[in-house]
Amino acid sequence: MILDQRRHNILQVIEKQGFVSLQSLVDQVGVSESTVRRDLEYLDRIGQIRRTRGGASYAGESLAGFEERTSQATTEKQAIARVAASLIQDGEAVLLDGGTTTLEVARQLIGRTLQVVTNSLPIVNLLVNQPQIELIQLGGYLFPKTGVALGPLAIAALSQIHVRRLVMSVGGITEAGLFNTNTLLVETERQMLTSAEEVVVVTDSSKLGHSALAHLCPLQKVHQVVVDSGITPEWVRILERAGVQVLIAS
Repeated sequence: MILDQRRHNILQVIEKQGFVSLQSLVDQVGVSESTVRRDLEYLDRIGQIRRTRGGASYAGESLAGFEERTSQATTEKQAIARVAASLIQDGEAVLLDGGTTTLEVARQLIGRTLQVVTNSLPIVNLLVNQPQIELIQLGGYLFPKTGVALGPLAIAALSQIHVRRLVMSVGGITEAGLFNTNTLLVETERQMLTSAEEVVVVTDSSKLGHSALAHLCPLQKVHQVVVDSGITPEWVRILERAGVQVLIAS
């Protein structure tokens, strides 16, 4: 089992059960106790779990299902989506990554004349009957928690596509760059980055200063971040020092 996948599996077990003993993780994951200890130390360091005596408890952002997450922070997401959609010009080709905030961006594009490329089944379902939008759906392995197509088929399709703008969400942002919660997702998103002229990240401020399981790219790959008013002045400076334009949605 590859490192990132093993850590993802451990994180899923801890999230589901709330607290898991060290021996239980060894039995469920099928690796040595020393390996589990190292993985727990890493997950504790990035803030996803909390080490306790004899095991670990969940402390990170929930990897809840898509429908549940859609209802969370709706007002902030809608404000962020309005600002992000205003960056997109009529006639553009835009690539929309999967996620609840990018779904809100897609809602703001209804009625616009655009080419929209996406790997998100929820976004496809939203835009499929919009006659002004030329919709291109990417195929691949459909990740059940989010309804996004990932993996080699999606990557191969993305390699044939060039768009003006990519709008994407992330699992976390630190000074080291962007992070997400799934290795397959990160591999697919890296190809998205190469397919776009400009990269717009839409995120709520709670993700700033927190990493996730897999590193995606450095901050310098991003052109604009659209975020809610909870962003601190320090994080505005960090992003601007990396050459990222910060757009605050009120």
